Amino acid sequence: MEKRSLAALAAALLVAPVLAAGAPGPRAQAAEPDAVGSAPPAGAPLVHGVDLDTVTIPELQARMKRGSLTSSALTRAYLRRIEAVDPKINAVLHTSPTALRQAAASDVRHRTGKVLSPLDGIPVLLKDNVNTRDMPTTAGSLALTGSPPATDAALVGRLRAAGAVILGKANLSEWANFRAARPTSGWSAVGGQTNNPYVLDRNPCGSSSGSAAALAASLAQVAIGTETDGSIVCPAGMNGVVGHKPSLGLVSRSGVVPISAEQDTAGPMARNVVDTALTLAVLSGRDTVRAGSALGLTDAGTRPGGLRGKRIGLWRLPSLGTEVDALMTRTAARLRAAGAQVVEVTPPYQGRLAELEFPALLSEFHRDIDAYLSTRGGPQSLAELIEFNRAHPAEQTCFAGQELFEQALRAPSTTDPRYRAMRAELKDLSRRSIDETMAAHDLDAIAAPTNPPAWTTDCARGDNDVIPSSTPAAVAGYPSLSVPAGSVGELPVGLLLMAGDRQDAELLSLGAAVERRLNAWRAPRYLPTSPSGTSRPSGR
Repeated sequence: MEKRSLAALAAALLVAPVLAAGAPGPRAQAAEPDAVGSAPPAGAPLVHGVDLDTVTIPELQARMKRGSLTSSALTRAYLRRIEAVDPKINAVLHTSPTALRQAAASDVRHRTGKVLSPLDGIPVLLKDNVNTRDMPTTAGSLALTGSPPATDAALVGRLRAAGAVILGKANLSEWANFRAARPTSGWSAVGGQTNNPYVLDRNPCGSSSGSAAALAASLAQVAIGTETDGSIVCPAGMNGVVGHKPSLGLVSRSGVVPISAEQDTAGPMARNVVDTALTLAVLSGRDTVRAGSALGLTDAGTRPGGLRGKRIGLWRLPSLGTEVDALMTRTAARLRAAGAQVVEVTPPYQGRLAELEFPALLSEFHRDIDAYLSTRGGPQSLAELIEFNRAHPAEQTCFAGQELFEQALRAPSTTDPRYRAMRAELKDLSRRSIDETMAAHDLDAIAAPTNPPAWTTDCARGDNDVIPSSTPAAVAGYPSLSVPAGSVGELPVGLLLMAGDRQDAELLSLGAAVERRLNAWRAPRYLPTSPSGTSRPSGR
């Protein structure tokens, strides 16, 4: 498919038939029969008659084109909502002092017919490990609270060029959950603890915790997360939103605080697949991702295909609990009723991947964090960062450990043959685990539960295990997408879809169809606690 300009994409999205195709179906208030007391709180967040919980980017652009909504009004509405709601969940670290000026500039472009992209005028939150020249970028650490970076991350440059309103920065698990052996997801020394909007004493998961929790609470239209293994998709699943981990290299990682260049990627998160796809088209700087592909990223979100004839392999993962397994059984039945063929699969090599991934990441983290720190004020190396943490008690208020830092300091260099053998085997086995499974069953995608019900946040206990469903795609560099599947009690559970390299558009199209069929989103109720649930770990 020939690449189209972002301006042309924006114009296409404002055509009524495309808008009708792209809008998700009516959003569920109670997606599954096991969702207890799931009605949303009274008074949905409204701006000019628009329900912020459910509106999509194409719908917003249509209103801005008609003149019934401005980016300034939308941005003010999100800023007011952050002020009113964020104290409950603690997801937003900073709002941009220029957000309203950015919105006003977008309003001029809309009035003069010079819209830059589907994201022009749309408020976006960034995870606080993405460099911004005009706001702090800390990775949650006090060590980086000095001057902002000198330049924006490459992906921020793309967002600005597309006219997006950079609304602010979201909290995260400090150093993307790669500091302590038993961290507490959603906690950073800079931002404190982010809470799950559905049940406030439950955990938001992963390291893109603030991004996901903010979306669940409708504090921005879209957000940017990052993932090494699980940190986009697990927070998305646990907070009842959509998260896409792109194929490795599709989105530039320049200017993003790293763990591993072999696995790190930024990616879009939103409350629906259409907004996720539109944001990925901007982040990647292209509308198609494979030469000759029949489907572009924008089409994937705005024109979801059907499920009839699709073959989906269900990796059940009963270790995530009987309630999640029962939800997967109901999910499979609903997909079959829509015409999909669902077969049970178990991707091979998972034990070996679990053995090799962490040692490889230790070596890569030492190399990549030293390179990043050299571009910033403060500690200039991993060794200096370890000493900083030892000297600052505020870095130890939730958990004191920095065992992963210390292990990474001692890990083999990335020039060491032992490391090279590990990474080569990881790449081979992870790709084979997906490729062989899909080929053996002639699949369009592999599906699995994204997450268990959220565990209770506890600094003393921390997160003590690994959720396995994200690992094959994360290590292989293949795309994965989490969409809401339903709930266990009050707590959301996602369905993770994964496919082969550069099949992002096809995966988003399938995800849009699954989203329509499951219709599982529901607004959070900000309950202080819940009487039941399980404790499981986070992703990085």
